[in-house]
Amino acid sequence: MDFFEAQARAKQRTTRLVVLFAFAVVGIILAGYFAAVTVSAQMPARMVRRGFVDYQPPAAQVDLWQPGLFFAITAGTLAVVGLASLYKWNEFSGGGASVAEGVGARRIEPGSANPHERQLLNVVEEMAIAAGLPVPGVYVLDDETGINAFAAGLTTGDAIVCVTRGTLEKLTRDELQGVIGHEFSHVLNGDMRLNLRLTAVLFGILVIGLAGRGIIWSLRNVRFSSRDSKNSGGIVLAIAVAGGLLFVLGYIGYFFGRLIQAAVSRQREFLADASSVQFTRNPGGITGALKKIGGYALGSDVIAHNTAQLNHFFFAQAFRSNFGGAWATHPPLDERIRAIDPKWSGKMFDPPEVVDIEQENFLNAGFAPGQPKGRAPAATDAQAQPAPLPRRLPFHPATLVADAGTLTTEHFRRAQQLLAALPAPLLAAARDPAQAPALVCALILNPDPALRTRQIDLVAQHAGDETVSALTALLSELENLSATASQPSGQPKIQIPNSKICPEARLPLLQLAVPTLRALDPATLDRLLTTLDELVHADAVVTPFEFAMQKVLYRQLGLAREPRVRIDYYAFQGVAQEIAVVLSVLARVGARDESAAAAAFATGAGQLPVIVGKLALLPPAASTLAVLDTALDKLAAAKTIIKQRLLVAAAQTIVADGVITAEEGELYRALAATLDVPMPLPAAG
Repeated sequence: MDFFEAQARAKQRTTRLVVLFAFAVVGIILAGYFAAVTVSAQMPARMVRRGFVDYQPPAAQVDLWQPGLFFAITAGTLAVVGLASLYKWNEFSGGGASVAEGVGARRIEPGSANPHERQLLNVVEEMAIAAGLPVPGVYVLDDETGINAFAAGLTTGDAIVCVTRGTLEKLTRDELQGVIGHEFSHVLNGDMRLNLRLTAVLFGILVIGLAGRGIIWSLRNVRFSSRDSKNSGGIVLAIAVAGGLLFVLGYIGYFFGRLIQAAVSRQREFLADASSVQFTRNPGGITGALKKIGGYALGSDVIAHNTAQLNHFFFAQAFRSNFGGAWATHPPLDERIRAIDPKWSGKMFDPPEVVDIEQENFLNAGFAPGQPKGRAPAATDAQAQPAPLPRRLPFHPATLVADAGTLTTEHFRRAQQLLAALPAPLLAAARDPAQAPALVCALILNPDPALRTRQIDLVAQHAGDETVSALTALLSELENLSATASQPSGQPKIQIPNSKICPEARLPLLQLAVPTLRALDPATLDRLLTTLDELVHADAVVTPFEFAMQKVLYRQLGLAREPRVRIDYYAFQGVAQEIAVVLSVLARVGARDESAAAAAFATGAGQLPVIVGKLALLPPAASTLAVLDTALDKLAAAKTIIKQRLLVAAAQTIVADGVITAEEGELYRALAATLDVPMPLPAAG
């Protein structure tokens, strides 16, 4: 699936959704206005005194157009819906973690020894590395025994995956892969942000009904005596009528909003199912999970009411629809299964133990938290049997950008191979908060003995002797990594820099460590970032890898903390200078001389005909890594099509000389990460 096309479709869906909800709000305004006009026409006229007689004038003719009343109702409705939606959206501003923690989910620590949790973490890590995504945070709803899961976040950098305990304990590894593949599809297709917008707007409409219900409820204890004036009774009656109207109008709007939500959600579920099958090449995985949902009594039900607003987030229908299929956010299970397996017999999964949920509760049925049922999965982690790192694969500019955001079997197998080749101590360090900082520092150490000694002294100064001890132990494991440099004939040659640490393993190890680093307290994390900066500048020279590693780390940690992404540049002309910086840096990194750099730059610039006349190779002083850092920050706020064409141009610049250095490849991954574009591991050509 084309990542950029998926993002464009997500934006179109968002636009259509906004239009539909705008119609719903307009409907509420019009209904409220005509209701107010009708009620006001029925209200008795105020008594007047004529001489010694109280006189009630005849009702005036109803005027259907009352501008003052119309604008008052319009302003009030928009204010309530807008402010309530902004309030809910602000709750989500913390990204995926705030959504998961808001419904009571528990974060699974990267170093968890629980076999079920370890299996889930392995599956998520494999998929993230295969797709080139930052490894998402992983959460579990401990008290939910149904089979379900959801993904949430504002960007790929703050995304999380959350599963129920039933998903952990009842699914096989293949079935778990199918479910997680489905959720990764939502991450890559831009569905997460759309889901959050849906929730915020629906809450804004619902608040109108809740306000009306609150008004009515507040009048439940009002009593009148004979001394109460008629005017007081009339005021209370007017308030009650207004509350009733708000209640009815709000819930009518909410009803139609839920219909829109359900229609949008159902179609996306079929797409996510198909993407999961395409990724895992195992239709039995996701269909097995769906059959188990159909076979178990609890199915995919979620019990906690605070998750009801996330119904459209989930893998399967989490709550029973009050209006049959009209409010169902997911297609029926049999339709989803047959869409994948047209020859399915119709038979669901037969549970090994039948539980009568009407007679037995979760505790005596053995489903209470802390009482896992069934056999725990065997410890079949990839690191159990280290293997050689896989052969280096070609860098195809034509397919590299097209592969962005894709989930394919080739990428998945590639990630599994790479993880299988990493020694267990390195994987354990990436998942351990006490060792992850040492691992990141070790990745950046210089191969020169004298400089390395100075860098280790800096680590001791900033992070302490314990970090140095852990770093020293990890260095031997890192230096033992090896990778063959064989390359298929006819492909650009890959050059390996003079480094004792295998360059192919560096960024994947960093990806694995990022979720662990996110969990560090701010003081520890700031100390680590300061240490890294000292290590990078220890020799007064910043290498492309050092720059790439820092940029990836800062970007992924930054998106997790501040996931809001603004689009400030919609035209290529607005970022032409920054594009020239990127292409100039990439042209000079692998160039033998000035003429080779000029040729590489021209190759890349030729991919941007709209601004090719404004692009020129910058002199060395204007195309440093420090200048690139500023340029990338600005390009991160550019429109998606600009990012897509820039990545194509950058790839063509790199391969123009037929040679790809490891540093060029790492700079390219840093570029993609800064632009928030998931770049998968290269697949075999």
